[in-house]
Amino acid sequence: MVGNTRIKYETKEQIAYIGFGYNNDKAQTVLDQETLLELADIVKDVHAKGRELKGLILHSVKPGCFLAGADIKLIETMQTESEAASGAEKGQLLYNGIEDLAIPTVAVVDGPCLGGGLEMVLACKAIICSDSSKTLLGLPEVKLGILPGFGGTYRLPRRIGLPKALDAILTGKMIKPKSAYKLHLVDAVYPKERLMAQALNHLKKSPKGKSLKETLESFATENFVTRKIIFQKARESVLKKTKGFYASPLKILDVMEAGMGKGRSGYLALEAQAFGELCVSDTSRNLRHLFFLMEGAKKYNGPKSTHPVPDLKRGAALGAGTMGGGIAWLMADNGMAPLMKDLNKDALELGMKQSARNFYGALKRRKITQDEFERKQRSIVPVTDFTGFQNVDLIIEAIVENLEIKQKVYRELEKYIRPDCIVASNTSSLRVTQMAEAFEHPERFAGLHFFNPVHMMPLVEIVTHPKADPATIEALYNWVIKVKKTPVIVKDGPGFLVNRILMPYLNEAGFLLEEGVSIKDLDNACLNFGMPMGPCRLLDEIGIDVAVKVAKIMHDALGERAKSNTSSKKLIENQFFGKKSKKGFYLYDENEKEIGLNEAVVSALPKSKKMDEIDIQMRVFLPMINEAAYILSDGLVLRPSDVDLALIFGIGFPPFRGGLLRYADSEGIDRIYRAIESFSKSVDADRYAPSPFLKKMVDEKKKFYDL
Repeated sequence: MVGNTRIKYETKEQIAYIGFGYNNDKAQTVLDQETLLELADIVKDVHAKGRELKGLILHSVKPGCFLAGADIKLIETMQTESEAASGAEKGQLLYNGIEDLAIPTVAVVDGPCLGGGLEMVLACKAIICSDSSKTLLGLPEVKLGILPGFGGTYRLPRRIGLPKALDAILTGKMIKPKSAYKLHLVDAVYPKERLMAQALNHLKKSPKGKSLKETLESFATENFVTRKIIFQKARESVLKKTKGFYASPLKILDVMEAGMGKGRSGYLALEAQAFGELCVSDTSRNLRHLFFLMEGAKKYNGPKSTHPVPDLKRGAALGAGTMGGGIAWLMADNGMAPLMKDLNKDALELGMKQSARNFYGALKRRKITQDEFERKQRSIVPVTDFTGFQNVDLIIEAIVENLEIKQKVYRELEKYIRPDCIVASNTSSLRVTQMAEAFEHPERFAGLHFFNPVHMMPLVEIVTHPKADPATIEALYNWVIKVKKTPVIVKDGPGFLVNRILMPYLNEAGFLLEEGVSIKDLDNACLNFGMPMGPCRLLDEIGIDVAVKVAKIMHDALGERAKSNTSSKKLIENQFFGKKSKKGFYLYDENEKEIGLNEAVVSALPKSKKMDEIDIQMRVFLPMINEAAYILSDGLVLRPSDVDLALIFGIGFPPFRGGLLRYADSEGIDRIYRAIESFSKSVDADRYAPSPFLKKMVDEKKKFYDL
């Protein structure tokens, strides 16, 4: 055995074993610089031994994790294009060394095998994996704004065919064991207990030849005309999905198409060069920034408890509307066998239909089996009283947004639950501090604000109040992570975090409409900035009546900088509530699909005037930055990263910009401040009153991420 610190390397009965995850007490094993250097020495040693060896097995000594990819911090150290390209070339040479071994090589995969980990096993002659639910294979580099730089774009098409490889690389999707076998990405799937024994058998097997179907597919993709059509369709699909904001998918296509007729060395040179270009781009830097924000969000960093934090295993949803049904679905999907309470069977039926709809969607996408669908849906127990609530660890209330009604329900609820049961409200507009007054034990209560629809939106705001026990907040945080959502802790305040920053955006859109900017120009300007939908389309989605109600709450709480436009109120007078009434700024069919502008609204608005697209963007996004500065000044969140994470996952703020405040930093805080100040003079002194906190940042020459 060779003395190594990151890799366990040993030879038994003329078989070399390379074991990753050695001396690793972290949750995941990654390819950091030390591991790559050790691997290079080992591969040289295997080459030197030559025919002394009968085979090589790559595996992990850490159960449940093969390799989760390259260490992103290593990529962060690459400051120039040439430096990044050189790093890719070194990785390529290392993996070429594995591919060029004259002996049989088998990769044994148990757990995540992603990015550089998958690129490594693609250099082996055989790949086998476990049937564990933790085992996932994929090349997710596109999500970081880069491409697989260690030969992944070269080897994956040669293993599974061009169309399937394009789908895997362009989406960065995770591939489960059964799917990996069907794709011929892996040669076999075994129980993890039998993997190493089966690896020895695979060393003795001859490489599996291609089936007739695979041979025909290869022949078709080698045809110049067919190949051209495949890449053309892929480009059309990429542009439709990304709107051209992300360079990496297009660069991947360029490399793979240009490299199709080249040998390995020529192809890999193109890949390394493209990796270098993408690695230093602003988009990649911003997406890596987002990656670190997401990793940071997995660790609780709120107030610490002095006593044990409860583990929330059994749940209940109080209220069975759209949100209640969605929350019950989330609990059932995570094994909590929830109760769902409402006043009558009709209301419960609506909640059960909502959860069933969510599960059926997962079934159609083959995320769950028919048995899982039925088992999980049946695990939700609808009730019209508090029977069984004494056995519950977590109750999430999602009843009507009325403070008096909520407080009345809480007073009754508290009689039927254990002292250690945590209660949370899904309120989006009421003050959590006021709701807590209804409890004899307010320390067990907090806000838990989900975004609609629950099964799609990843963000959850955990709203604290002065009497909340830190153990309550930490338990909720742990639970949100457990159910695969992204938590952000927010102090109680009007609109909490996301709605507080969203309302100036929507409000200013209304003022622009009143000035004569067309619905089409307004929405297109925001789409061209990178937003998933324009403000008018978003108002229809939220419900125009709901937005007006929240706007009034904001105005009452924040004063004249949050004064409302009148355009939305006029829509409500005409029963134009948005998608739910089939009429808003846009019209919708019976399936809630948009079918065009609502001409009744268009004709009622002032005569259209042209405004520069950048001016429209500044008018709606600068108030968001200004309000975020007020929020940080008030201490509603601890860090600018909380704001950025919440807006990306809560309203779809463009990830390629890194977040609202990362974007502000890149534009220059002094420039942002001057623009806001200019609008305060030319547009409205109240709505554009610059935050004193922002002024202080300018005076001290600080950025948001310097705070």
